[in-house]
Amino acid sequence: MRTMMQLDELHGLFGASTDEEWAETLFSIARKCGFDHALFGIVPNKQVALETAFLKSNYPDEWRTLYDNQHMHYVDPTVSHCLQSMLPIVWQPATFQGREQNEFYEQARGYGLKSGISLPVHGAAGEFGVLSFVSDGAQHLATDNKIEGLATLSLIRDYALESSRRFLAPEAQAAPTVRLTARELECLQWAMCGKSSWEIARILSRSEATINFHVANAKKKFNVQTRQQAVVKAIKMGLIEPA
Repeated sequence: MRTMMQLDELHGLFGASTDEEWAETLFSIARKCGFDHALFGIVPNKQVALETAFLKSNYPDEWRTLYDNQHMHYVDPTVSHCLQSMLPIVWQPATFQGREQNEFYEQARGYGLKSGISLPVHGAAGEFGVLSFVSDGAQHLATDNKIEGLATLSLIRDYALESSRRFLAPEAQAAPTVRLTARELECLQWAMCGKSSWEIARILSRSEATINFHVANAKKKFNVQTRQQAVVKAIKMGLIEPA
């Protein structure tokens, strides 16, 4: 049975003297909510490269190594969701639609990251981040289907954000400027809405080949492999806005 969360446990995040002590406090709070693992990552603003994030996680080392080496944050559906929304995203098969999202989820499941929830972090000073609670099992606070459970996780998120600000590197460098044409931006905006090249071509009264040409140019400028990665980068840099 999970123990009741006490407010002084959340205050412990502010009392941590080092980032490692802070992380252990967060992981302990996660376990009291029924989660085996937690991850918190944050950057000062969306223009800063995600690779420079202040990140603490007790995910399996093998998964983190694979994730970091393959720069999966640009294809991670939970990161993409949190960039575009203030609402949490629950980890379950029905959530991850499409081949790429499903493959990502199945990979994570293989490392024991089966069930959980990711909460977007959007700070008043422009900070962006993600707080994820994940378990190998199916029973935890996110599956109680009660408003109180979500409210508790949101409160933890707020305490994590406020207490982590002192660990953000003030000298973090902004990502290089990328200039897209109006048509490239338009194509990425429709792609963000889930439209295929065929659908975008009909919306913009252009050929499908022309749409693919503009999307390919955007991917090249962003130095990414997929249109989803280009969309995420464009949102992160503030070039397109979620509908």
